[in-house]
Formats: sequence, structure tokens, C-alpha cells
Amino acid sequence: MGRLVYGHAGFEIPMDDRPLAHLQVVMGSKLRRHESFLFSWANGVANGSGRGAAWIHPSVPLLFLYSGNGHPQLNREWLDRLIELANSPQGLHIVDEPAPSATERPHGDV
Repeated sequence: MGRLVYGHAGFEIPMDDRPLAHLQVVMGSKLRRHESFLFSWANGVANGSGRGAAWIHPSVPLLFLYSGNGHPQLNREWLDRLIELANSPQGLHIVDEPAPSATERPHGDV
């Protein structure tokens, strides 16, 4: 289980490495363009259930900490959907990963 760590106080959001790798690409893309956005997540039962949301800003530290050493293969359709959400008024949140299309070529490492 990896972690997304946000802010100077080090607020941590636990999540699997695969969605974390996709979020790294999407969030990195937004922050490179100095774009702020809303990110929301669901807390698992182990973390008290419920949900949370944070305003992500380029001036605030953001860390992607992975539990494994590998680089998950990226799903282009999932990235496109997450980018679409990050640019929407409701903001970025993790949605189920779509099955890759038969014509999709493997994407490189994160």
C-alpha cells in the first residue's frame, strides 16, 4: 500500500500503487502548468470510512510514496478519464480503471 502525502504537515492518504502511479501523472501534469484543483477520495473502512477532499496547489509539497519497486504499466484510457475529472468542477477523484482497449499500446513507466 502506497501513500499520497500532501502539505507541510505530511497529511497521508493510503492507496494502492497502481492508482497512485496514475494520479502522479495527472497531478504532475496539472501542477507543471501551475494549475490548482480539487482532489477527493474515499477513506477505506480501515481509515474510518467517509471521504475527504483537498485543494491541491503548486506551492504545497506533494509526495508519491510507493510500497513496491516496480513501475506499473499505465492505462491511457484511465489517464484520460482522470485528466477529464481533474479539469471538471467536481475535481479529481479515483474512478474504476477501464479495461484497456485491444489497440492500446503499453505506456512507459512513470
